[in-house]
Amino acid sequence: MLAAAAALALLAAGGPVLAADNQPAGKPAAGGTLTVGLASDTAIIDPSITGNSITALITRNLVDSLVGQAEDNRFTPWLAERWEVNADNTVYTFHLRRGVTFSDGTSVDAEAVKFNFDRILDPKTTSSYAKSLLGPVDSITARDPATLVIAYKQSFAPLLQGLSLPYLGIQSPTYLRNAKSTTNTVVGSGPFLLESFTKGSGSRLTKRGDYNWGPGYAAHQGPAHLDALVFRYLPESSVRLGALSSGQAQAIDEVPPANFRTVQADSRLQVVTRENPGVNRALFLNTSRGPFADVRVRQAFQSAVDAPSAVKAAFFGSLKAADNILGPSTLYYDPKIAAGWGFDPQKAAKLLDEAGWSTRDAEGIRAKGGERLTVRFVYDAAAWGASDLTLAQAIQFSVKKAGFDLQLDPVDAGGYTARTGANDYDLTSLYYVRAEPDILRTVFHSGYIPPNGANYARAKSLDDILTKAIGAAGDERQRLYGQAQAEIIGQAYAVPLYVAAYQLGASRKLQGISWATNAKPNFYDAWLAP
Repeated sequence: MLAAAAALALLAAGGPVLAADNQPAGKPAAGGTLTVGLASDTAIIDPSITGNSITALITRNLVDSLVGQAEDNRFTPWLAERWEVNADNTVYTFHLRRGVTFSDGTSVDAEAVKFNFDRILDPKTTSSYAKSLLGPVDSITARDPATLVIAYKQSFAPLLQGLSLPYLGIQSPTYLRNAKSTTNTVVGSGPFLLESFTKGSGSRLTKRGDYNWGPGYAAHQGPAHLDALVFRYLPESSVRLGALSSGQAQAIDEVPPANFRTVQADSRLQVVTRENPGVNRALFLNTSRGPFADVRVRQAFQSAVDAPSAVKAAFFGSLKAADNILGPSTLYYDPKIAAGWGFDPQKAAKLLDEAGWSTRDAEGIRAKGGERLTVRFVYDAAAWGASDLTLAQAIQFSVKKAGFDLQLDPVDAGGYTARTGANDYDLTSLYYVRAEPDILRTVFHSGYIPPNGANYARAKSLDDILTKAIGAAGDERQRLYGQAQAEIIGQAYAVPLYVAAYQLGASRKLQGISWATNAKPNFYDAWLAP
């Protein structure tokens, strides 16, 4: 743990557009270093082989995408200056900008893009999340240096949105071929270069002086305004807040909920909150083993979780309790789902009785055939902040009233991957940020059961719906995703907890931040007022 004084010297964070209308005030100033303090860490910096949101935040500054997506959800040119999509969404043809180079001097051309996508699709790369964004690709063809064609045997509507994310950002094939490991290095064509990355500490990025091919949604073209970006992993909330309050930090993420109103009230500062689209923070119940193999026990657990009270206790009203598996800003979110589930202790008791867990021991824990109703919650401690731990403890208290013995089982990132891959858990938790409802395929299709992906519920009943949905159009696509949401909640594959949000506390000297559709700040247009 960094000492507070040392942390103050190291921390300053990326921030929001500080004007209320999301427009920077005054003429952008060139120069300066913006240090970004992060409450959580990532073990891997290569965006192709992780779904970690911190990796996405950092590497958005290092890798460019084929297309951009503006805050109003328009798709804009980026590495591709234009593209065509056939009528049934099975053939996508991209025409690339000429003259774009990676930071190692090699060209960004169709062969380079093809190499990246072929690498992601290669099972040896273990690119489960990035692979899911590409979908069921039939072929990728570099027709000429400036033309790339991606073809599918079945309609695949979500491709453009997936391509806009940093997980499908383009890296140098020369670097990828020669690197012994890509876990701590990235070579892209973005506006910044990765100078260093150290797990558990942070990273330093420096401006690329010849950058001149930003996304179509950007406020300027040419090099970034900032000279450098520094990201520091500072999990101690008091350290992050102290740095912001002292003026040694321009911004922090995950404003401590207990101090949320205080930061808002400080005239030098402000808090910008962007609710995440995609899969809400939820508990995912392992349907393949243990007590949760019984749908009645899953439904009882779901009914025993008092999520609104737990979220209020953990986040002091700064975040909203979730009422569905998808966040409200996600395409095809169904508000009707909320009426079909919720905290209901009487329902939980009835279901547990029906499932045979009808006796209680001296601690009030239910039992069946001499076995206590114990379930183990395995989670990555480094990705689980103090407020989330408070939330978990509140849930532990809530479900104990119904007779569940919920055991909190924190592990490191490697242990988490090993435990979930070996099916050694009863429940876990995550959230996934994506504006496209196809995110449900990543989280609930059987092809992504660990170790192949993030289907931690190990659900198998949704494959047909989610496969049909990626090729459906209009009302039919909305109907299918509504059906999927209803089944996820009805079968208690998950217990939604809260609508995750990016909360940035920032100095008003930090200007020019725009927001990606994954509710993360973009730093390309950012600048520091004198």
